[in-house]
Amino acid sequence: MCFVAPLYASANTILILGDSLSAAHGVPTERAWVQLLKKRLDDDGLPQWQVVNASIGGETTDGGARRLPGLLEEHDPDVVVIELGGNDGLRGFPPNVIESNLADMISRVQASGAETVLVGMQIPPNYGQRYTQMFADIFPKLSERFDTALVPFFLDGIYDQEGFMQDDGIHPTAEAQPRLLDNIWPALRPRLD
Repeated sequence: MCFVAPLYASANTILILGDSLSAAHGVPTERAWVQLLKKRLDDDGLPQWQVVNASIGGETTDGGARRLPGLLEEHDPDVVVIELGGNDGLRGFPPNVIESNLADMISRVQASGAETVLVGMQIPPNYGQRYTQMFADIFPKLSERFDTALVPFFLDGIYDQEGFMQDDGIHPTAEAQPRLLDNIWPALRPRLD
């Protein structure tokens, strides 16, 4: 009896730990940026990479930090994309708490031997200039501190474009999903070699 191993038996894993922006809120799953990422990996000659989407609508950095150890153990990822913080900011959570939770997650990812791609977020100016700036500064500060890849602003070129945001003003439309992937790709792609 002969056993033939699958071509990519030891696939590499990208774990996406995000909120509704990565959980395809209000968008058909097949058109969401995470699904588009799977197709791009194949098109770019990287079929050995599998994508695990552990994103949950409404997720906060606290929830992500609590779920991460189990996800690292279960999936043993090579790259972890952390797309969290937006819900914390919209709820007015203290920036130092958000930063601490994200720092904890990055530390755990690095301790596991995986690489981190940190996805930056910004919140609307109606939260006040001081809070808005403190929130925006969290992501580049952590990227520099931990030497991680950074997506400066996930919704860049999306939030202010007609037809790219759903009626709630928070979630991108299906039409915006390719742009979300384009915003992630430059930070993610170098980690896949």
